Formats: sequence, structure tokens, C-alpha cells
Amino acid sequence: ERQRRAAALVERVGLPGDTLQRFAHEFSGGQRQRIAIARALIVEPQVLVCDEPTSALDVSVQAQILDLLRELQVERGLAYLFITHNFGVVEYLADRIAVMDGGRIVEQGSAERVLRAPAHAMTQRLLAAVPRLDFGNPP
Repeated sequence: ERQRRAAALVERVGLPGDTLQRFAHEFSGGQRQRIAIARALIVEPQVLVCDEPTSALDVSVQAQILDLLRELQVERGLAYLFITHNFGVVEYLADRIAVMDGGRIVEQGSAERVLRAPAHAMTQRLLAAVPRLDFGNPP
């Protein structure tokens, strides 16, 4: 039963059927992240803590992982606690945001409100530091 459940989860996260017979060094970063997701889901949690889950991945693989997490959230009724500095990830996934400074929450609220009208200076600084591309005004 354990083998069957593991194989089903590996397949669900988009990995090939031989995944369970391979060694860790044989996988790419994105595949390793998918394995980590499958391992976390095997115990059927209600909440997953995701600490910088896309930080070491290229942009296209980040998008695939985020899409997978969204699908799994709907399918399984999961809640995520995302810990990240990537505001693109925050904007894509978050319903609510808490901004921390020095280990303390300094601002929290709906993603829409915090991202569009940040009240705390730390949130404002973090959002101002996000790189923006402006193709309309060349240097």
C-alpha cells in the first residue's frame, strides 16, 4: 500500500514512473522540488510550510512548481504557509500576507491591500526593492 501511494503521488507531481528506483543525484532541481512536495503530501497534511520553495529554480521551473502547488491546493484543500522574499510568488499565491522585520510581524492583511497600499515602512522598502522592467522609457 505504501509503494502504491508513493507511486501515485510521484506521478501526480509530474515525475516519471521510475522515480522511486533512482538516486537523488540523478534529479534536477525542479525534480527534487517535486519529490519534496510528494514526500510532504504522503502524510496527507492540512497545512504545508514552504520555505523559499522556488528560490534555486529557473523562472520556467518556478512557474511549473507554483502551478502544481495551486492545483494541489484545490484538489486536497491544502493551506500553505509560504516563507519567501519573492514578491512575484507572494502575488501569485497569497490570499493573506504577513511582513516581518526583526522576527516580528509589522504588517499583515489581504494580499491585495498589503501589495497595493503598504502601510509599514518595511513593507514599502521591500516592495520598492522589487526590480521592475520599464520597456516604455528606454534610458
